[in-house]
Amino acid sequence: MEVQLLGAGQEVGRSCCVIKYKGRIIVCDAGVHPAFSGMAALPFLDELDWSTVDAILITHFHLDHAASLTYVMEKTNFKEGKGVVYMSHPTKAVYRYLMSDFVRVSTAGSDDNLFTEAEMIASFNEIQSFDFEQEILLPPSDTSSASVRFTSFAAGHVLGACMFLLEIAGARVLYTGDYSTEEDRHLVPAKVPNWERPPDVMICESTYGVQSHEPRLEKEAQFTGLVQSILKRGGRVLLPVFALGRAQELLLILDEYWAEHPELQHIPIYYISSLAIKCMDVYRQYIHTMSPNVRAKFARGINPFDFKRQDSFIRPLDRGISKLNDRNPCVVMASPGFLTSGVSRELLEKWAPDPRNGLVITGYSVEGVMARTIMNEPTEIHALNGGAKIQRRLSVDYISFSAHVDYTQNSKFIDEVMPSHLILVHGEVNNMSRLRAALRTRFAERKNDVQIYSPRNVETVKLKFRGERMAKALGSLANTVPTPSTTVSGLLVSKDFSYTLLSPADLREFTGLSSSVILQRQRLALSVSWDLVRWHLEGMYGKIAQGKDAEGHLTLRIMETVDVKLVDKHELAIEWVGGVTNDMIADSVLAVVLGIEGSPASVKKTTEDHPHNHHHPH
Repeated sequence: MEVQLLGAGQEVGRSCCVIKYKGRIIVCDAGVHPAFSGMAALPFLDELDWSTVDAILITHFHLDHAASLTYVMEKTNFKEGKGVVYMSHPTKAVYRYLMSDFVRVSTAGSDDNLFTEAEMIASFNEIQSFDFEQEILLPPSDTSSASVRFTSFAAGHVLGACMFLLEIAGARVLYTGDYSTEEDRHLVPAKVPNWERPPDVMICESTYGVQSHEPRLEKEAQFTGLVQSILKRGGRVLLPVFALGRAQELLLILDEYWAEHPELQHIPIYYISSLAIKCMDVYRQYIHTMSPNVRAKFARGINPFDFKRQDSFIRPLDRGISKLNDRNPCVVMASPGFLTSGVSRELLEKWAPDPRNGLVITGYSVEGVMARTIMNEPTEIHALNGGAKIQRRLSVDYISFSAHVDYTQNSKFIDEVMPSHLILVHGEVNNMSRLRAALRTRFAERKNDVQIYSPRNVETVKLKFRGERMAKALGSLANTVPTPSTTVSGLLVSKDFSYTLLSPADLREFTGLSSSVILQRQRLALSVSWDLVRWHLEGMYGKIAQGKDAEGHLTLRIMETVDVKLVDKHELAIEWVGGVTNDMIADSVLAVVLGIEGSPASVKKTTEDHPHNHHHPH
């Protein structure tokens, strides 16, 4: 098996992982790098002949995992092949809005425009969607007989996010994407699936390396306390977030905190994002996929994502800051989370000189973006338009609500999976190196034989392993537990990658199939005696059973498999039950019988000594 990263190799961004095995090619994710624009933001797409790809699987809707998908589908030779694109139902619903916004905001109207709205819609209509834990069998390949199927499981990262368990010709690969095992207010956490056997390969995120997050309740208390302290000093709170993901979690936290603190209820909480407001319908539609907390509220008639309800303290704004009243203390949640442009950057530059104001970074920031730079608390920042210097006097705090696993969660999950091969992706080189070292020490102490890899972009990891096959014994064969070294015989039924061992009598009940017997018969003209036929067959096969069939024909049974019958004075019939082994034996019997007449041994056998006296008169 070969695994090649076209992105997210020793970096965070442009996730794109290529898996090749037994002639099948699967690509997991196709994102862009948030610190770059245009072509520079794409994965290293030229490394792959996209017409050979069997499937592209998208884990979730974030730009660094999905935003180059349209480019791949419309501007590479992907359309020349038979590849299929898959994502979950919630992911596809949000992806449509997110990509329209990406086209409009990121590079629209410039030479760096990666694709158009029309191209995005054309490719969108080709995407197939699925439910969590639904098993999907890929279409067969023209170039490989290996079957491929995948199953998705909740990843706990954002709405609709999933990890994939791939099975290619019996080899199992778990691709986690971004995942979180921490339960929060609205998402179901990732859990190790109940599987028959663990994956051979695990491709796992390493975003936080060996860092550990604070417990959720402590983080929430620290966050709400920090927001309240900024408001008490007369300041404004800026929360840069991505439109979808952690923003919804933070809104639920603030809405609940305001409800419990009447002294804050005169202070507005603004949520500025036309995209997020559009996508709230999607969140409301897929409440059944969310946490028990959200489902319980919904069952009581409360939709926690309906921020227009009378008892909500959230004020959605869909037209930037034109309707924002920020003369007095307020809380503003705005996108993008990296502060690279848009409303969040505009408010940062406006509020930065006032020491009463506060900036709270709540998610992971990649190298090279303003959100990462400002955490070093520079005295000045540069304006986005014109580059003028702006004094930075507002406070800067970082409290991670990022829905990525920390070291404790990641190492525990890996321990439970325990693959033979572990490939680390989606992490900056230092974090990835530290995680790799920590895991090696951990495995060495426990004497676990796990090979760990941390490849760079376009580097290929070549893996060798022997895929195991397991068959379930069902029906009457399962009534008795066999002892070690005992032979169990039955019919082996294969469907995709599932193997079942059954007694022939149980075949119809468990599979709907029936067994049949093919009786082969070959007739031959006989030009020699029956005794000579028997003599040749005994010389080839040893002792032969002799008798008569139901019709009274003389019969010779060869190796308990093939019957040779004298059906007429000058005609033989050779009969056997069709099968690979039986057919080979029958072929050899035919060869022997057909060679009898021209065999020197036949001449010798049929020649007898006799007296030859001549009387000659003298």
